[in-house]
Amino acid sequence: MKDVVPVACVESIFSAVDVICITVYLVIMATGKTFYLETFGCQMNAHDSEKVIGTLLNQGYLQVETEEEAGLILYNTCSIRDKAEQKVFNRLNDYKKLHKAGKRFGVLGCVAQQEGEKIFERAPYVSLVSGSASYRKLPEMLTRLEAGENRITGLDDRQTEETFETEFTARQNPYRGYITIIEGCDKFCSYCVVPYTRGKERSRTSTSVLAEARRIADLGFTEIQLLGQNVNSYRDPEGKRTFAELLSDVGQVAGIRRVRFTTSHPRDFTRDIVEAIDAYPTLCDHVHLPVQSGSERMLKLMAREYTPDWYLERISWVKAAKRQISLSTDIIIGFPGETEDDFIETMNLLAKVEYDCVFAFKYSARPNTPALVMIDGVEDLVKSTRLQVLLDRQREIQRINYSKQIGQVMEVMVEGLNPARGQVSGRSSQNKPVNFIAKTPISPAPGNYLNVKITGAFPNSLTGVEV
Repeated sequence: MKDVVPVACVESIFSAVDVICITVYLVIMATGKTFYLETFGCQMNAHDSEKVIGTLLNQGYLQVETEEEAGLILYNTCSIRDKAEQKVFNRLNDYKKLHKAGKRFGVLGCVAQQEGEKIFERAPYVSLVSGSASYRKLPEMLTRLEAGENRITGLDDRQTEETFETEFTARQNPYRGYITIIEGCDKFCSYCVVPYTRGKERSRTSTSVLAEARRIADLGFTEIQLLGQNVNSYRDPEGKRTFAELLSDVGQVAGIRRVRFTTSHPRDFTRDIVEAIDAYPTLCDHVHLPVQSGSERMLKLMAREYTPDWYLERISWVKAAKRQISLSTDIIIGFPGETEDDFIETMNLLAKVEYDCVFAFKYSARPNTPALVMIDGVEDLVKSTRLQVLLDRQREIQRINYSKQIGQVMEVMVEGLNPARGQVSGRSSQNKPVNFIAKTPISPAPGNYLNVKITGAFPNSLTGVEV
């Protein structure tokens, strides 16, 4: 017979508060108001999930670690590439057996907005489908779900003027606070599904952004990352601040030591952004500026509405800055009609810019996009070969770039530990991973800032010792 601990013993071991917490936990577990949330995709999705979690917790739900423990299983989805979308449906298929055990399923985010009610046909055990613009209605949808409804949708029209602001946010990162300043996209690049899943561009007021930045600082966060599908397309509804001015003001919030922003669009990248980074050390010296292709012909087919020369002019502003600003980008390989000459032009641009990081992907057709009707004449083997050639060349560029920082002392924010190597892992202001040996055997906590002398370099990271 298993030992049973008498209640009197429990009260002697735990405080009254502990007993109340345990009781609440057991009650919630018994009622099935538990949820599991898995996030696919970008930092925007990760921050969206923080808001969903905050709303669920406020509605009396308890977050659990596995699908098996949860009464409600949610997948916050991404549809930028076909693989991300298929991963979600594969995950749903893997766990559909849990539906027989009384579990409820919900699909959130971009795939939900893209596929809509077709998800119910493809996965009949799903009970909730909601796009990101509808999360403010999540409490109402949860009430309907608890009442037994099986097909609940939250699919706002892309013309909505609502920005995604919710009352509750459960911040999951212990040291970095995310703030969405603009939702949606009006660019309509021919390959991109975002305007159809996230809707048109809607900016928050600069007053509300700064108020949230101060709240984040008051909670003890020292780094803020401003988010948007095109973050620098921000237009203040109050007319008070440009994006660069908002960036500068967030950088001056008391207690904030680092401010990042992503992702920028070249068409809205202005010189005053670089001037702001130069003027305020709290603004991280890193710019992510997706180019997608180095071929003017490809950029026109992609409806990017700039030329390589126009893009390189923006790069020249960055390179002329007083601070050394790190550059990263996105590149699409094998867009319909891409020739070997087009690819060579992309490689030439790569050599001119000398990025510190490149996210390169093979083109995959997305629903509803204009590129869907283009003839994808580039064979998959050719796409794969070109991608590998580009990645190999970029690896060499990064090896050279990173090695130039050997001997420098830089401030690193601690993010975690690497026990196998006895190293602390962190990130520089330039967003470069740094693995280093700390001064003391007691490892510094995540969120601490330490000065590190760089002693070694790899293509994707730096190594060093605390000084």
